[in-house]
Order: sequence, then structure tokens, then C-alpha cells
Amino acid sequence: MPDETPQAPARRGHGGPPGAQFIDRVVLHVQAGNGGHGCASVHREKFKPLGGPDGGNGGRGGDVILEVDPNTASLLEYHHRPSRKATGGKQGQGSNKNGANGGDLLLTVPNGTVVKTSDGEVLADLVGAGTRFVIAQGGHGGLGNAALANAKRKAPGFALLGEPGDELDVVLELKTVADVALVGFPSAGKSSLIAALSAAKPKIADYPFTTLTPNLGVVSAGEVVYTVADVPGLIEGASQGRGLGLQFLRHIERASTLVHVLDCATPEPGRDPLSDFEVIEAELAAYDELGDEPLSDRPRLVVLNKVDVPDARDLAGMVRSEFDKRGLKVFEVSAATHEGLRELSFAMAEMVAAHRAAQPVEEATRLVIRPAPVGGADFEVRAMGDDTFLVTGEKPVRWLRQTDFSNDEAVGYLADRLARLGVEQRLAEAGAEPGATVYIGTAEESIVFDWEPEVLAGADQSPGRRGTDRRLDGR
Repeated sequence: MPDETPQAPARRGHGGPPGAQFIDRVVLHVQAGNGGHGCASVHREKFKPLGGPDGGNGGRGGDVILEVDPNTASLLEYHHRPSRKATGGKQGQGSNKNGANGGDLLLTVPNGTVVKTSDGEVLADLVGAGTRFVIAQGGHGGLGNAALANAKRKAPGFALLGEPGDELDVVLELKTVADVALVGFPSAGKSSLIAALSAAKPKIADYPFTTLTPNLGVVSAGEVVYTVADVPGLIEGASQGRGLGLQFLRHIERASTLVHVLDCATPEPGRDPLSDFEVIEAELAAYDELGDEPLSDRPRLVVLNKVDVPDARDLAGMVRSEFDKRGLKVFEVSAATHEGLRELSFAMAEMVAAHRAAQPVEEATRLVIRPAPVGGADFEVRAMGDDTFLVTGEKPVRWLRQTDFSNDEAVGYLADRLARLGVEQRLAEAGAEPGATVYIGTAEESIVFDWEPEVLAGADQSPGRRGTDRRLDGR
């Protein structure tokens, strides 16, 4: 005899019209704009062939910014286009004209988006319309030769290069922002319940996994207005990845109240409200070790659903005392006839109001800023063996990126900067001998120098002809 058990429809993403998808986790590659190069220019006009340096600075690269937009409901756009790049700054020009700054790239995300590194470190939790987070900063523009001129170096024949913008991969995870989460087995009636309580119109049918996306509904009970999330059905083993449960358990994390929706009219053998409750509780407890926030400590309500069915009403009466013994508030309801919904909505409102009253007052809209680490040494010198040394640090690495190594005067200027920073002295203290190999940068990417301490540096030597440096002659 053929199996007549209703089957879930073929999945096209996570619900919605054909071809639509609900995406709640993406890996996004972002690249901020590079800074524009500075300009090396000398003012020229009739009878004034060398009127002084007038090269402008390069423009700053654009930032990549995430912003919460209430009208954005999914991360689908970044699933299809996972790489985003801001525009770079323009190069400086003569006549002291600075290059234009690059345009910032604003990426809208849903309310409740968590930004993480690929290693799982939380960078930002974006809650509240208009909340912003600069995920990648644009590179600084290079200085033109007009800004580099001084008493010793009156007409620099070089300019600094623009710095590259930040480039990184981040993980975006959407956690539904709701006050109450409805949890239960597939076809327990959660979608019907949220439709009856609010103006939400979720897709409803009598087969497993009808709900493939979290649905949100707004409920008013007296003076309390709160949101209810219809979380897709859980099954046994959801916390280990079975079914759709693990994928959507994160959407429960923000809810202050959990409501067990138990099907009292299920035709499936071996299932009853008590066993369903135990299975869901076990999955919530198991998720505590996997998720960012525990779920087992949330206040709960129990809803015995579908009591409009005579046998279901009888079963609800039989199991109610078991939940009463556990100190849980129990409501016998019918989404079809709206029986018991008013009492349920006010009970949820009471729990939500109590939770809100216990929370510190926060502004609805926040600007999230992640400042760069401060303090610590400007650089470090580490012996690598065989008269080889590695110089690391933010300033040396930045200066390397700004240097045009095809221009001897620019290389001499870099040597002066490093000497003034104290790199020469620190190398001597570390035991470097003349001719030692010095790597400046990081262990993965660096530039190699031969250390020659007898060459004077750091005293703003007159470099000679534009674009040259006497100290580098013959080297």
C-alpha cells in the first residue's frame, strides 16, 4: 500500500514564493577603498622655473559601513553578491590640489544582525534602526611633496603613496528580534496561532515544515505592544543539525519569553503533549552549549493547542495537571475558534512587561564604534637567528606601504623616519651587526633590508637632486 504520509514541499530556499529565499547567515568579503597617492610636483610659470613644491595630497579611501534598516528582512542580497568594495581616493595633483575622497559603501542589514570574524569573535551586535558599524576603514591618502617640505628638504622629489583599505571576511548572522518565541514540533499550530494573535499572514498547511522562515507578528494586549516570532518547527536532534531546528534555534536567543505550542490533536503515533514538551526542552538545553546565549533559563508558558477538536480537548484536560505540577502556566487555546487567545495574549504581555522593566534603559538607535587598540610599543625587534631580525609594528608597516621604492629620495625619507622612531638603536641593542638582514613588516609579508649603521639616518640630510639620495649612491 503506498505511503500517504504528507510530505514537505520541495525546498526553494526557505519559504516564500517560488525562487524566494530566506538567508540568515552569510560570509561577506569586504574591501575598503585605497587611499589616493600624493603628488610630487613643482610650481612652474614663466620666469619662475622652480617656484617650490605644490603637489597635493591623495584622497582618503571610502569606508564599508553596515547599517540597520527596518525594511531589510534577510541577508539574501549578500548571499548572491558576497564581495563588496568601496571606492578609492583620487590622486593629488599639482597646484596644491588634493585628490577627492572615495565614497563610503553603505550596506543595509536586518535588525538583529550579529557581525563576527571567521573565528567566531563577535565584532558588533546591530540592534536598533539606524545603528551603524564601520566594518572596514578606508586607507589614508598619501601626502604630496608640498606637505613633506621642510627647512632641509625644501623641494622633495617624491610623495607618499596612499595606504590600502582594510580587507577582510566577516560572518553576518541574523537573530530575530522578538519578545516572545513560539516553539514546538512542525504542524503544532504555531503559524495559525501567530496569525490569530496578530495581523501576520504566514503560509499555513497541514504538513511538516510548512514554516521555512521565522515569521514575526505584532500583538497588542492592553497598553503593551510586543512582537511574537513563529520559529520553524523543531524535531528531536535539532541541536545536532537534524531538520531545520539548528538553523533557526539562534532566532530564539533574543526572545525574553518562550511559549511551548503543543499539538493536542496530532495523528502521529507515539506523540503526545508531554513527550513533545520533553523533546523540545531537551533540544533547548542542548543548544545552550552551542549558541551564544543560553535558552534553558527563559521563562515559559505552555499552550495546549487545537482544543476545538473534541478528542484534543479531552487530552488537554488530562495532561494539564502535569504541567501545573511543574509550576508552568497553561493555556488551552484554539487558533481556529480563537478560544483562550485573549487570556494568552495578556499573559505574554505581562511577562514581556516584567522583562522590559528589569532591563536598563537604552536608546533605540545606537552608533556602534569599535575603536582601534591603544597603548603598547610602536614597534618590536625580534631576533630570528643567523644575524637576522624582524621589525614589526603599526607605524613601520604603514610607512612601508607609503613608500615608493623606485624613488631613492623616498627610500631615504623612510630610513630617516625609522631612525627617528628608534629602530636603529633597538637593532643595535638586539645585537645586530653591520650587514645584518632586517625584515620589516609581518612574518607573512615583509621587505628585506641590509642594515648599515655607519650610514647616517634620522638627521634630515639634504638628499641632493630631486628623487635621489646621496646615501644610496652605489647601493
